[in-house]
Amino acid sequence: MTGQPIPERISWAVGTLDLMPSDRVLEIGCGRGLAAALVLGRLTEGSLAAIDRSAAAIAAAAQRNSRDVAAGRANFLVAALEESAFPAGSFDRIFSINVNLFWTRDPVRELGALRRWLAPGGSLHLCWEPPHPGRVKEIVAAVTPAMEACGLAATVLTGRTSRSAGLVCLVGRAHHDPS
Repeated sequence: MTGQPIPERISWAVGTLDLMPSDRVLEIGCGRGLAAALVLGRLTEGSLAAIDRSAAAIAAAAQRNSRDVAAGRANFLVAALEESAFPAGSFDRIFSINVNLFWTRDPVRELGALRRWLAPGGSLHLCWEPPHPGRVKEIVAAVTPAMEACGLAATVLTGRTSRSAGLVCLVGRAHHDPS
C-alpha cells in the first residue's frame, strides 16, 4: 500500500464491518483499493473479493494490494454488481462505500443477490457520505424497505468526519433463510 492517506469515510466504513481475522469479504465498487487495503490488513486467514465497473480502478486496486493478490488472499474483478455471480453463502461481510445504485433506483434485485451471497450470520454494510444532512434520511427511507423485502433486518449507524455533513451505514443481517 502506498503512503496515501485514507479518507475518514473509508476508515469509518471499514470500522463498521467488525471484521474477524478469518472473514470472507466482498467489496462492491472498490475503486482504487483503499478500503480493500484496510480490510486486508485486518484479515490474517480470511480473503477479499472486490468488484468495480472500471478496469482502470481494478488495475490500481490490484497493484495497491499486489502482495495479497499474489498470496491468493485478494481477487479484484472488473464487473458490475448486476453482472456478478458468486455461490450462495460465499461471504461473511459484504460492503460498499458511496455506491448510489442502492438508493437512486429500486435495488431489490441487487440486494437479493447480496443476501444470497451472505453466509449464515453474515452482514451487509451499505455506507455513504452524503453531501448534506437531509440526504441521510432520504437514503435510509429509500434503502431500508428494500433491505427488509430481501430478508435483511436493517440497523442504521451514523457518524461524522471532520469535514462532512455526516456518514450513514445501513447494516443488514439475515432474519430468515434466503432460499
